[in-house]
Amino acid sequence: MELLQLTNKGLYCALGDFYIDPWEKVETALITHAHGDHAHWGMNRYIAVNESEHILRKRMGEVPIETHPYGETFRMGDVDVSLHPAGHILGSSQVRIQYEDEVWVFTGDFKRDYDPTCEPFEVLPCDVFISEATFALPVYRWPDFQNEMKEILAWWMKNREEGFNSVLCCYALGKAQRIIAGLRELTDETIWVHGTVDELNHCYEKTGLIWPNVKKVPLESKEKFEGAMILCPPSALGSSWNKRLSPKKVAFASGWMRLRGNRRRKGYERGFVISDHADWPSLLRTVKETGCKKVYFTHGNTDAIVRYLKDEGLDAYDLKMPYDTEGES
Repeated sequence: MELLQLTNKGLYCALGDFYIDPWEKVETALITHAHGDHAHWGMNRYIAVNESEHILRKRMGEVPIETHPYGETFRMGDVDVSLHPAGHILGSSQVRIQYEDEVWVFTGDFKRDYDPTCEPFEVLPCDVFISEATFALPVYRWPDFQNEMKEILAWWMKNREEGFNSVLCCYALGKAQRIIAGLRELTDETIWVHGTVDELNHCYEKTGLIWPNVKKVPLESKEKFEGAMILCPPSALGSSWNKRLSPKKVAFASGWMRLRGNRRRKGYERGFVISDHADWPSLLRTVKETGCKKVYFTHGNTDAIVRYLKDEGLDAYDLKMPYDTEGES
């Protein structure tokens, strides 16, 4: 029997009577992480890992959330379930499901690169592996994160010397906190953040992740910024909030910046290649390390990697699900 089936509400486990990251209202939802394309409002019961609780409550209010520590096995119907680190953002999880001797693993979003804000990805041996494929093309290969952070610091200091503020656009949940933590490893200079980032930083603080000298850009203030680093979501560039930061240079931190055409089309002066998803080598490496007999890919560029792995002799398939790319990144 298939342990997971795609339905019009989400990925469903009939033996355990639960859904993973459902997009329509269901009784029981296992949530891999708190990005809005995976955690939808309106479920009767949420199950997630401990570290994601504060972010989920921030985004969805007082909903019924049952949490478990990473690696703890709990029984649901006829299957054993456990949540394991995915390395995507704080509280991101893979879902491991076992029925008798058969094991399936669903990754949610994941990465294999250094991230001081969350537990590193755990390789889980399995029979069937369901992986995200946001950047599943050979062109997507990430540079070393810490070297990219040195590039950001050098850009910031150069802008300061020339009399500009440095506005770095990034996703407010996960990416912003990873950049803050990366910069904190290099400098004690004040980092300013948009209010949306500041609110999510407070969720991180509740799990013990606290970074000194990170301040919210006040809404009502005549304070003048000179040579400052300001992190904000891309949507903030279209608001009046952005006008007070001039003179400024604007950059974007994203895996999509791997392609120069994306930076030019979006109008950014600089792009930094920082992603919270697995790149092409990491996807191939992870599939191999799980030892799976069958693999499904969802959430992105599935065609190329399915063809590649079939040519390598693996049982590989495309699994279309209606996720968007809020988490990327």
